[in-house]
Amino acid sequence: MSSSDSTQTKDQEHVLNLIKDIQFAMLTTTYEDGSLRSRPMAYKHCDSDSKNELWFFTRQDSPKVSEIKNHSQVNVSFSNPNNVAFVSIRGRAEVVQDKAKAKELWNPYLKAWFPKELDDPNLGLLKVTIEGAEYWDAASSMITRAVGYVKAALGNASTLEGDNKKVNFS
Repeated sequence: MSSSDSTQTKDQEHVLNLIKDIQFAMLTTTYEDGSLRSRPMAYKHCDSDSKNELWFFTRQDSPKVSEIKNHSQVNVSFSNPNNVAFVSIRGRAEVVQDKAKAKELWNPYLKAWFPKELDDPNLGLLKVTIEGAEYWDAASSMITRAVGYVKAALGNASTLEGDNKKVNFS
């Protein structure tokens, strides 16, 4: 593995670590007329080997399903204001029927949307294959962030700690 491959893998892992404990994301799809639509989606980190996929439960009769069939390019954004971490992921979405994957990802709170649980005939999975991401990640130490905010308030904006990076997953 070359040094650039190692760096890319490390960056990809950092993106996935930033989002793994965030419960909700905003999924943006495209209407037929080209306008964008975003909606909240429950997210559960998937521990499978594939590091370039995000999985969500969806209802088969949801408008997002037809939007994705017409235009598979989507954006998924994650926000964790407590840790000052923000991630925007672009990728291709598809609706899949996979009982084993649904069982792996199932969480009892999903029963509110799927009363028959895994046997719900309207249950589907939305798989997003990640093509790229961008993240904004402030320093993890609260003290480091506080010092940066104070310095910025005193006129030295360049001292705000944190990182912004674009990451390729292709």
